[in-house]
Amino acid sequence: MVGVAMGLLGCATPKDINILDRDIQQLYSKQTAIQKENDSLKNELAALRADLRADFTAETKKLQADLSLRLETLQSQIQNISTEMEEHKIFLKQPSKEIDRLREDLASRTRNFEEKNKAHEENIKGMEGRLKALEGKIDRMTSKPPEVEKSIPSKESPVELKGSSAGAGDLYRDAYESFYKGDIEGARRKFEAFLKQYPNTELSDNAQFWIGETYFFRKDFEKAILEYEKTIVKYPEGDKVPAALFKQALAFLELGEKTNAKSLLKRVIERYPHSEQAEMAKKKLEGIR
Repeated sequence: MVGVAMGLLGCATPKDINILDRDIQQLYSKQTAIQKENDSLKNELAALRADLRADFTAETKKLQADLSLRLETLQSQIQNISTEMEEHKIFLKQPSKEIDRLREDLASRTRNFEEKNKAHEENIKGMEGRLKALEGKIDRMTSKPPEVEKSIPSKESPVELKGSSAGAGDLYRDAYESFYKGDIEGARRKFEAFLKQYPNTELSDNAQFWIGETYFFRKDFEKAILEYEKTIVKYPEGDKVPAALFKQALAFLELGEKTNAKSLLKRVIERYPHSEQAEMAKKKLEGIR
């Protein structure tokens, strides 16, 4: 612009020169104003960037703190759940070890039974004769308490008390009546107390069997199986063995283990063919698929 102005000076009038000077001054003023505005915008942009950076840093720190708190809470919850799971696993393993042992023993005894079936036939006949004689002795010596008979909660006939000492008979009758009156936990404690005092009487196998019944009644089928097993192992010649085997089969059915249940039902039928449990076992087998 200055160069153009200098070129025009040679032919311009004073008036034109004044006008040109004024225009140049205006342009300089505009340039200065634009420069100032540009500098101002730069400063504002720098300030905005600083504010945004400060806000972003503060928000980031806030989010990090919130995430850290959530992470700590989540880790604490996971730790609690893990602890509960471990405790639950430990609890489940306690009865499971005995149940697994019982299952293995059951499978082994089932195989051995098939091989020794013929050898047991004569022994079974002798046992049947002994059972009949014992039933006659029971009928002559004892009778059921009338109040117990009225409160039987199931379709099965209650066990009749067998001949024994007066003290043992009284303790057994008390536990027996508690069960049929609905005091299941009290009956279990009384039967256990009876066995501690009288572990080897004619009533002991009955008491052990009824302990299994208390667990079965409460739907604690694993513990019921273990208690029935004690009846079979501790009192192999007792008259409660067929009932214990049959109830073991029912407990396994409740647990969904049909193979073990069928094996036990067949054993009842083959070893105790004339027992009441054998007839029930036949009907139960027909209904298992």
